[in-house]
Amino acid sequence: MTQPSIRDVADKLRRGETTSRRIVEDVLKTSDKLDPILGTYITRFDISALEAADKADQELRAGIDRGPLHGIPLGVKDIISTNEGPTSAQSLAQDPAWGESGDGPLISRLRDAGAIFTGKTTTMEYAIGFPDFDKPFPIPRNPWNTDRWTGGSSSGTANGISSGQFLGGLGTDTGGSVRLPAAYCGITGFKQTFGLVPKSGCVPLGLSYDHIGPMATSVWDCAAMLNVMAGYHSSDRTTVQRPSVDFVEAVEHDLEGLRIGVIENESVLEASSEQMLAVFDDAITALTSLGMEVVSFRVPLYDELHDGAFLALQAEAFSWHREQLQQRWLDYGRPTRLTIAKGALISAGDLVQIERVREIARGRLMEQLRKERVDVLVSPTTGYAATPFVGANREATSLSAMHTPPWNSTGFPALSVPMGFDQEGLPCGMQIVGKPFADDVVLRLGHHYQQITEWHTRTPSAHLTSID
Repeated sequence: MTQPSIRDVADKLRRGETTSRRIVEDVLKTSDKLDPILGTYITRFDISALEAADKADQELRAGIDRGPLHGIPLGVKDIISTNEGPTSAQSLAQDPAWGESGDGPLISRLRDAGAIFTGKTTTMEYAIGFPDFDKPFPIPRNPWNTDRWTGGSSSGTANGISSGQFLGGLGTDTGGSVRLPAAYCGITGFKQTFGLVPKSGCVPLGLSYDHIGPMATSVWDCAAMLNVMAGYHSSDRTTVQRPSVDFVEAVEHDLEGLRIGVIENESVLEASSEQMLAVFDDAITALTSLGMEVVSFRVPLYDELHDGAFLALQAEAFSWHREQLQQRWLDYGRPTRLTIAKGALISAGDLVQIERVREIARGRLMEQLRKERVDVLVSPTTGYAATPFVGANREATSLSAMHTPPWNSTGFPALSVPMGFDQEGLPCGMQIVGKPFADDVVLRLGHHYQQITEWHTRTPSAHLTSID
């Protein structure tokens, strides 16, 4: 059994081999069986999803085709506001009134493209920290091994796609929260260039680092979602006005002349297991077979970019939560409140220095990419595959084993694609990083890699049903 994709199911819809109603009914049945095991949803929208499916079918019969997302079920991370229901941020401290504003611009764009929202998916509280067994929320589990974590914080979106409970979804990424769960759960996740997609309607974590990104089975699917998501919006001052790009069309372009840099900083190599590096070596061999030149590359100020992202997002999170932390300290889960409270120890001077180093590092990196004629960078997404809830070794759970935060510091586009499995049969992810607003190039390389590999089509054993 292969993993269903938006592309394949959209083609079946247009050939008349299925209906949106049938697709949504199938994924809801899958959730009836797997959601209690995997902890995918905070809130399900079964009734409104079926109503939306019927509308999608009526439009297709009338010749109205809104594009590849028309009639496709998506999950939404529960820090993003929608018309259908509350936004809990998976926290007892969250004010229910926050989400009453309904759809933000991103949800409106996807809805206008015909997408169907099946529910709000689990996250780590306020998109930070670790699973908290002391709070009354579902614990998201990995479909490949339910004793393992999904990664955070876009946890339910990742395990829902991997287990066939919807075909794609939205995650957020401040230090790796799209790419980490994508790697752990064996799916594809994309953090686009900072400013390409509006963040309005999303509970902030670190406003200077936050991204809302597409997650799906394949790169093509993520490109189809990004086509709808990308673009300036006046409600988000960080979005930029740029010429539109057809990312679906762009992924099919050839790779001629593309030069790949393999990140070989000690911080990456030393914080990755031998098994992960062996799988990564196989992925590099596959990329080489596509005819591109592959060279070694050392990212300047890598450690500063990595550590700076964590320090700054804690400070920015503290500024947003400060008053509420004082009033509702015990309503926050212990991992969350202790992480955010550390932001109080970071001074304004510290933040200025972090920002100064961040800008210097971006400049040096761009200069080195130009000098060495490198177009994209690659590394493992994480140093280890999915970690156990208990008993994990310190190396596997350390922040250094996340190879994602530097690209939140730079704002560069970064993609995670499945690249194989470790010795325990757990998925491993490869990270592909590009220059600012070269999102099409990153997606193109990931798409071509998926044309010669089948890792993204693999289905975990917990996936007990398929989408017809």
